[in-house]
Amino acid sequence: MPPSPALQAISESAVQSHEADEKYGDAMKWDELEFGVIPTDYMYIMKCSNGDNFSQGHLAPYGKIELSPFSGILNYGQGVLEGLKAIRTKDGRVQLFRPEENAVRMKMSAERLCMPSPSTHQFLDALKQTVLANKRWVPPEGKGALYIRPLLIGSGPVLGLGPAPEYTFLIFATPVGNYHKRASTMNLYIENEVRRATPGGTGGVKSITNYSPPLEKISRRFLHVIFSL
Repeated sequence: MPPSPALQAISESAVQSHEADEKYGDAMKWDELEFGVIPTDYMYIMKCSNGDNFSQGHLAPYGKIELSPFSGILNYGQGVLEGLKAIRTKDGRVQLFRPEENAVRMKMSAERLCMPSPSTHQFLDALKQTVLANKRWVPPEGKGALYIRPLLIGSGPVLGLGPAPEYTFLIFATPVGNYHKRASTMNLYIENEVRRATPGGTGGVKSITNYSPPLEKISRRFLHVIFSL
């Protein structure tokens, strides 16, 4: 399937601005890059109503989003996420590793939480647009990666427990260094009491609610929490 006109336009723009990208790269202290949030230039936004399909989304300057206090994500945790990286090669190309697998997993996760999701083509098109629009933030080869966060949330207001009336799909990114860059050893904690996932639960999908249980131990400076089965 050919790329969308918007994707084609951004691709041409990225190629034309290659020289400026490299000058920006020289100004960044890439060797000091950590695994943290550095806002980039653009994010991608696409919305749909419950029962409908996602339609055309768009790039927007990176910034805050508005949410109703009654939104499904804030009240009932109706949200799923993905995570992947864009890597710059020695010859300056930017590559993604199997992004279609992330699209498939997001669809599976969304179905589990009763949410509509972008098609695989929509997911990949949005992903490429976001990466190309933020190309200058992709670190040089071997210095790190552009971490990309696709996020799907129930953004519409809902009071009684049920699917939200509106959904928002976002993609945003940040340059990152190695996750364990300064860790010479691994400080682990084996959790025997608290269960992160249970039979019949959401442990098999990328639900936002899966990631809170280890926070108490991580706040005590454990790098990873291993949950006993």
